[in-house]
Amino acid sequence: ELDAALRRTRMGFHRSIAAMAEAGNDIVVDHVLSEPWRLLDCLTLLRPEDVLFVGVHCPLDELARRELARGDRPPGLAAHQYDLVHGHGDYDLECDTSAASPRECAQQIKEFLPHRPSPTAFTRLRRHHLTDDREPLTA
Repeated sequence: ELDAALRRTRMGFHRSIAAMAEAGNDIVVDHVLSEPWRLLDCLTLLRPEDVLFVGVHCPLDELARRELARGDRPPGLAAHQYDLVHGHGDYDLECDTSAASPRECAQQIKEFLPHRPSPTAFTRLRRHHLTDDREPLTA
């Protein structure tokens, strides 16, 4: 039951992001796409031309160090998720938090916004993962 409840919660989160954006809000979302369905759900719900998809990277050894320092996650979670979260392999922009501070990463994103690619990463990923007749994921 916990897995089903977590999935419903994450699906609700995705829908709240879409609703906020649809209402005209500029939003920044920090989301771990550690299960393939999460990306597919976002691709189904979000307008791809409105999404700047930023890959946030960090070497595994640094992630493991941060995980232990935080103390609020099971040890090894970062290693488990490491290859999963970037498995789709397509972003509009990528940042490395081991080489740049959060403020520097935010500045990179701000400077990149006027130069967004066309098609966007979300457009390319939709073309790759979704067909025109696919219904939104509900399960």
